[in-house]
Amino acid sequence: MALGRPQWFVVPPFLFLLLCSMTMPNHLSAVTITHLPGFLQGALPFSLETGYITVDEVYGVEFFYYFVESERNSTVDPLVVWLNGGPGCSAFSGLALEIGPLKFKSEECNGSLPNLVYNPYTWTKFANIIFLDSPVGTGFSFSHHPKGYESSDKSWSKQTQVFLKKWLFEHQKFISNPLYIAGDSYAGKVVPVIVQLISEEKDFGMHPTFKLQGYMIGNPLTGDKIDCNARIPFALGMGLISEELFETVTKLCKGQNYQYPETALCASQIQIFEDFLSDIMWSHILESKCALASSKPGNKVRERSMLMMQENSTILWRKPEVPDVKCRTYANYLMYLWANNAETRKALHVKKGTVKEWQRCNDDLAYTEDVKSNMDYHINITTRGYRALVYSGDHDLLIPFVGTTEWIRSLGFPVLSQWRSWHVHGQVAGYTVFYSNNLTFATVKDGGHTAPEFKPWECMNMVWRWMNNRPL
Repeated sequence: MALGRPQWFVVPPFLFLLLCSMTMPNHLSAVTITHLPGFLQGALPFSLETGYITVDEVYGVEFFYYFVESERNSTVDPLVVWLNGGPGCSAFSGLALEIGPLKFKSEECNGSLPNLVYNPYTWTKFANIIFLDSPVGTGFSFSHHPKGYESSDKSWSKQTQVFLKKWLFEHQKFISNPLYIAGDSYAGKVVPVIVQLISEEKDFGMHPTFKLQGYMIGNPLTGDKIDCNARIPFALGMGLISEELFETVTKLCKGQNYQYPETALCASQIQIFEDFLSDIMWSHILESKCALASSKPGNKVRERSMLMMQENSTILWRKPEVPDVKCRTYANYLMYLWANNAETRKALHVKKGTVKEWQRCNDDLAYTEDVKSNMDYHINITTRGYRALVYSGDHDLLIPFVGTTEWIRSLGFPVLSQWRSWHVHGQVAGYTVFYSNNLTFATVKDGGHTAPEFKPWECMNMVWRWMNNRPL
């Protein structure tokens, strides 16, 4: 596939370094990690760095990140910024559950530190990846002032742009690498916003140039009503609900947003639908119903200013519900124990007194959804020559693929390659269609809401082919 790339203004290296030294203060506190608690195979077989970068000078907002260099050729391989959804889910989920080089050993925890092993299906085999805890209040990211914890779609996007500029200034050997922004679930809503901000960056004389190529989003939210409304036809197609319930909902809720129904009749039918499906796993309808291992709800926004002054410890503040060890979500529980261990925090160089309790997903963010729809962003950036890969695990009820295919068709882009199967090792791994403006859509067969977690081998192949401009 040919890629139309915007032209960049190139500053001579000596002038670039001089200008940056005058205008870009050092906000990086990075450290190289060679060993991790629980990784019993000795030294890490990959290059890992953690650190903080200040993205808001007024309130002292610091984003924590994990950076893993490509195992192939880090000097030329793509640089990917990975965001998890929620909003408020730590990017460590991406590192240890989805696309990174670590995963938790599936075994019952007997009180000792959970064990980690190497993930052979990591995308870092061919890409440098920054796993970014964002927005503020996510993972180990924090603010020095309570006001700094107030965030939104737009502030998250802008602060990610700031982060990347400062990070590249401190890691100048990656300035020339192709750049992609990626994420899944709710992050799929803000990724196009971030891409547009980066694509409109003008101040190349003062900051690193972005070699932006495009973006990747999995089972992504758009902000439009199609995301949730698609659950009804998906459930019907999968044989989860009756035609009678489908027809009743369609008739009584016509034109409404099913997530926020406008009439009592519509609301009552949506409640019937949700109650009926309450005993299945929405993130993957074929999986056993399991606890999510999320922390119990509470109001933390008010408490964060006090938490900054307290030392971290191994005392768990609000221990989550423990899934059965046979459940996939048991890994979420192991992750919670591991990240809240004092030895772990010391190894990661987490700043003491900043985050009392690490949560995989923080539901208590002071967050405002100020991007109602990201559809215009998709159109703006793809028509400027940037590539897009949109993929969907086809057994996800949270953001079903049928809704994703519908909003993609609504963009009005001509189909250049018709719907067909794509394969890994001779087996169907999903289905794909290629549109004009370099937009690729693909389903991942038997994938869930976070497709790489369920089908790691297939997703690794999919992304490698796409990054290398090869047909799926």
